[in-house]
Amino acid sequence: MTGGRPVLVEEEPAKGVDARILRRLFGFLRPHAGLTAGALGLLLVGAVLTLAGPRLTQHALDVAIPARDTGLLATLALIFLGALLLEFLADYGQALITTTMGQRVMLEIRLRLFSRLQQLSIPFHDRHPVGRLMTRVTSDVETLNELFSSGLVTVFGDLFALAAIMTMMIAMDWRLALVAFAVIPLVWGVATVFRRTVREAFRDIRVRLARVNSFMQEHLTGMRVVHLFGRQEAAFRQFDALNREHLDAHIRSIRIYALFFPAVEFLATVALALLLWFGGVRALEGTLTVGTLAAFIQLSRRFFQPLQDLSEKVNLLQGAMASSERIFELLDTEVTVLEPDDPVRLREPVRGEVSFEGVWFRYRPDGPWVLQDVSFTAAPGRTLALVGHTGAGKTTIINLLLRFYDPDRGTIRLDGVDIRRLSTGELRRQIGFVQQDLFLFTGDIQRNLILDAPVPDARAREAAEVIGADRFIQRLPNGYRHVLGERGRSLSVGERQLLSFARALARDPVILVLDEATSSVDTEAEAQIQSAIARLMAGRTSLVVAHRLSTILHADEILVMHHGEIRERGTHGELLARGGLYRRLYELQIQGGGTQRSA
Repeated sequence: MTGGRPVLVEEEPAKGVDARILRRLFGFLRPHAGLTAGALGLLLVGAVLTLAGPRLTQHALDVAIPARDTGLLATLALIFLGALLLEFLADYGQALITTTMGQRVMLEIRLRLFSRLQQLSIPFHDRHPVGRLMTRVTSDVETLNELFSSGLVTVFGDLFALAAIMTMMIAMDWRLALVAFAVIPLVWGVATVFRRTVREAFRDIRVRLARVNSFMQEHLTGMRVVHLFGRQEAAFRQFDALNREHLDAHIRSIRIYALFFPAVEFLATVALALLLWFGGVRALEGTLTVGTLAAFIQLSRRFFQPLQDLSEKVNLLQGAMASSERIFELLDTEVTVLEPDDPVRLREPVRGEVSFEGVWFRYRPDGPWVLQDVSFTAAPGRTLALVGHTGAGKTTIINLLLRFYDPDRGTIRLDGVDIRRLSTGELRRQIGFVQQDLFLFTGDIQRNLILDAPVPDARAREAAEVIGADRFIQRLPNGYRHVLGERGRSLSVGERQLLSFARALARDPVILVLDEATSSVDTEAEAQIQSAIARLMAGRTSLVVAHRLSTILHADEILVMHHGEIRERGTHGELLARGGLYRRLYELQIQGGGTQRSA
């Protein structure tokens, strides 16, 4: 590859999208309308029951106690106890329902994210580190789980409770209610300042956490290199710096949090003091009963409890906003390699003729051209080899053929059909791709050979036998059912490459694409693979990317790439006789009694 690849990007969420994000978040509740309605109903019941205590207190102080009616007092106490029990049951049911709903929403969002990550094209994954994407699917989704479980629905319960309490306070004594409401503008002002500052803090926390996860993933994956070059101390210092940045971001949010809640509590205390003063004066003047004042004090405490809860929900909501921005940004990312609206099917039998017609390509719109006016045809049953220095554009040609990317100009055809008119599934079913470094999944060897494709086990084992992978597989515990560790690290590089050949050939592809496929096997294994490939290439189009020219001496045509252009083409003998770039590459590798060096 060349240096024209896209650089990694630091994701920064957009600002000022609260209303749009909230509407989208509410959209996740639609499939759970029954649970949402049940939770809201229980919240409303609980809000009404909170009014029972002050009303019963007022009646006890103003009626039962002056009349010395112990029977009425006992009745009021039992009613109060029953109201508390019903409130407990309503709160229990609401918590159970909202938590269940939150878990189901989290399941749905994670499925959508994983599906989207699979749909997104290779250019996206080239630009975004795995650690940051993991943060979206884990930490950010968990934050939304907290929002749906204990925030989004309960906000309506708090709002209804506030409305009910305010209505009762106004009905009982509007002048005393105005005294209690006097601090509301101050609470609103504090909440506004808090909302603006804490959102930035939570956004910063998510960015720092993504960096920590990305660093962890990269260094754990490359731990062999870290040890080989003695980078442990340097890596620790880098991680320490990232971790401290994450800590500093959390501390900033804690400071904001620590200022906000005492401020709300202080304003609630001020309101209570004002009630005691004005209500006490009126009680002494005989214009207000003691029961009404006591009920107002209880209502006042209940009035500020939802306010404090709403403040806490604001804190939770700000964290969810930061996470939601990043999740929706991922869900809204456009796929750059699009599936055709009306895909066509290849005519059977598929011949496997591959043609590039005036293809130009670059990895960034403002980057250098990686391929320039590349044209060639690979005919069925023939072998086309691509050679050239590193960065000449060889692997880019393979990436375009597989539609990991689309060309900026020109056309790539399979059996005369523009591959952009084929579904990617239809295209890639025809191609057996063997990479230089095979990626193995956790699981047994049999599953890694077929990858859950509709390939009979017998065919996969036959392919392994033809390639020669069967020799080392049979030596493993449980043979084909031997379970590999992460990325198959218990196998040698050569053994993994043998499995890559078996995996490709098990699908009986029309086209074989080999990208430096024998670079890490020994001479005996390479000779065995070359012999097997020679038999299996019959009737197939074969594209071979090679650094070691000894592996493509018998190719039907060799394309010599240089700075994204085809500089020479012909057979091995023709190119040697021409005395150009290919001859120089060949002499560099063969000189010194057959010693081979990478071009």
